[in-house]
Amino acid sequence: MSEIQTPTPRDAFELLLAGNQRFVSGTSEHPNQDAARRAETAPTQQPFAVLFGCSDSRLAAEIIFDRGLGDLFVVRTAGHVMGPEVLGSIEFGVEVLGCPLVVILGHDSCGAVGAACAALEDGMTPAGYVRDVVERVTPSVLAARAAGRVEPEEVLAEHVRHTADLLLDRSRVLADKVAVGRTAVVGLRYRLADGTAELVASHGLQAAGIAVS
Repeated sequence: MSEIQTPTPRDAFELLLAGNQRFVSGTSEHPNQDAARRAETAPTQQPFAVLFGCSDSRLAAEIIFDRGLGDLFVVRTAGHVMGPEVLGSIEFGVEVLGCPLVVILGHDSCGAVGAACAALEDGMTPAGYVRDVVERVTPSVLAARAAGRVEPEEVLAEHVRHTADLLLDRSRVLADKVAVGRTAVVGLRYRLADGTAELVASHGLQAAGIAVS
């Protein structure tokens, strides 16, 4: 990438946040979206972050973080729930592509989180494979309630944290890289109305002064 040739986890995190701040303020630069960048990245890619987020149509990563071609290795599922294919994709981004940062991106008004809350309240779960998504989100909702966190933004933050913890628990490749400081895993809570991304979970990010809510 043009800004930093070999970014550290903190460098990558700060690049991501800077792009989000431009997006929020209406000063997006739309970097790396021209013909020259297209030609540059055609033979190979060197993204600076893996972004694992919800599939929600309002959560387009390159837009809300003001990035372009070759910057982000994006994996998305409804409710950012994980299976083997997701774990393999994230490990590919970290192990093969060398991404120093993995970002879990959740958002308010998430349908999967809302459905899991509703299922616990009325006992009714959706049909088909949507049920599987809801069941994978349910442990996060239960953990939030057990800790006395019942507000929607608190439940969402718990789900983001749970996803980050689960990712490190299941992926030895990622956990080892975090342990030696080569990669960091962070969780962000995105607000649809104002476009801000707030840090709610951090593993391996040496970022003094960056608060985790």
